[in-house]
Amino acid sequence: MSKLYPVEGPPSDVERIKKESRYLRGTLESSFQDTITAGIPDDDNRLLKFHGSYLQDDRDVRIERQKQKLEPAYQFMIRVRAAGGVATAKQWLQLDEIANQYANGTLKITTRQAIQMHGIVKWNMKKTMQRIHEALMDTIAACGDVNRNVMLNPNPYESSVHGKVYEWAKRISEHLTPRTRAYHEIWLDEEKLYDSNEEEEPIYGEVYLPRKFKIGIAIPPSNDIDVFSQDLGFIAIVENEKLLGFNVVVGGGMGMTHGDKKTYPQVGKVIGFCTPEQIVEVAEKIVTIQRDYGNRSIRKNARFKYTVDRLGLTFIVKELEKRLGYSLSKARSYQFDHHGDRYGWIQGVNDTWHYTMFIQNGRVKDTETCKMMTALREIATIHRGEFRFTPNQNIMISNVAETEKPRIQAIIDKYKLTNNEHMSPLQKSAIACVAFPTCGLAMAEAERYLPTLITRLEEVMEEAGLKEEDIVIRMSGCPNSCSRAPLGEIGFIGKAPGKYNLYLGGSYTGERLNKLYKENIGEEEIIHTLKPIIHHYAKERAEGERFGDFVVRNQYVTKVEDGTQFHD
Repeated sequence: MSKLYPVEGPPSDVERIKKESRYLRGTLESSFQDTITAGIPDDDNRLLKFHGSYLQDDRDVRIERQKQKLEPAYQFMIRVRAAGGVATAKQWLQLDEIANQYANGTLKITTRQAIQMHGIVKWNMKKTMQRIHEALMDTIAACGDVNRNVMLNPNPYESSVHGKVYEWAKRISEHLTPRTRAYHEIWLDEEKLYDSNEEEEPIYGEVYLPRKFKIGIAIPPSNDIDVFSQDLGFIAIVENEKLLGFNVVVGGGMGMTHGDKKTYPQVGKVIGFCTPEQIVEVAEKIVTIQRDYGNRSIRKNARFKYTVDRLGLTFIVKELEKRLGYSLSKARSYQFDHHGDRYGWIQGVNDTWHYTMFIQNGRVKDTETCKMMTALREIATIHRGEFRFTPNQNIMISNVAETEKPRIQAIIDKYKLTNNEHMSPLQKSAIACVAFPTCGLAMAEAERYLPTLITRLEEVMEEAGLKEEDIVIRMSGCPNSCSRAPLGEIGFIGKAPGKYNLYLGGSYTGERLNKLYKENIGEEEIIHTLKPIIHHYAKERAEGERFGDFVVRNQYVTKVEDGTQFHD
């Protein structure tokens, strides 16, 4: 690995923490044995992310605890990694049990097809990690400056291809998993067989990547995974139900910082085509380019999108070809025509069935009106296939035999889960991040608030005669945009409690960014602003024209096809 820091300026403090960590060990073991505080030191919290967890606190009670001179109500989030978002029914039951025993009794399906558990106290962290391991799952590299969960379309109507693509997604995920034994030593009590100084990370090196790295594989005609939002994306090229290979997309990413024009969301660019057998090597070499050329001085500018924009696509392609020893082929044609999930039953190959269930903002829990967690538990006890987590935070009960379908349908009916199918298109296509009370970065509500705002917008849509119209709406509690808000036809990014920046003009298929329309507005102004635009859309849209395209055509905002134009 090159020890060159190609950007002027000294390495950030996080680079020091990683370098001194002895391959992600730091003092995590002793910190979790410390019973004086429910938290851990900041250096260890930075390292904990590589182990799939964040230290958080309950922000709903933060001020009150400060008044009482108590430390914050510290708790931990654990993220379980699952390439392509696939888990067996048995694993789902184990996650359910862990969540109810050690976490807050809910499971959160993330926008990257992983599973999060919140509210785990320090004293239960090791037990929780071990229980996850017993379920044959792990949290390694679910966070941190490494490759994250590899995303994939849960694509039942093309499941013969999906099966092949899923295997490649797993291979990429396994190949890019850190090799350090720190996770196993700290959480699973693995014997230390040799000194950590003798270890090496053949792909990442001792300081890993400059920032997190995200990979996703899309299977046209669906762009469910928002392939252009990924640091590295692959678009499957399929002809006559045969997987020919993948177009390679580089340099996407959604995060930015309010008020800093040197930060911006970006959409990835297609640079060529590779065969299925080349995909793992291509992924590795692109990761090493970011390892060697990424910004290790300013973390706000450390994502791969900034590396690509700073060095240029020509440099990236030439460097990739040099490291591969061959050139990518010319990119193949493809077409995305939809975005989002298909709800209810869909029949796949081999006469199996798949049922996609709407989960509002990905939060699986029991409420007075919907016993979602109980229902899924009952389904898992009889289901012989898999549970798949969609990029839109829903659950697919997958690979159901014809003979088993009535039994699962009976449970769906018993708990009235089909009611969710009748929610408005706005509700079913909306995505929100967690935000308050657990995310330390949140500036405004998202998951807890978006359903309320959608209800207000549904009234506007019905008035305009658009009750059944689908508009992609994304809400993020902060500009890191875990919900991929900059790609929404309507995007909301938190600015302060109850206040959001309103963005318009993203494309329905996720190929274009939106643009700021109004800044720092609350609910009433949001409704007041959107109402005339929605009515204008209802009256003057062209046949088949999507809302995002309409607002660009009518110059409410200008088209943004490159993130460098986002703030113009």
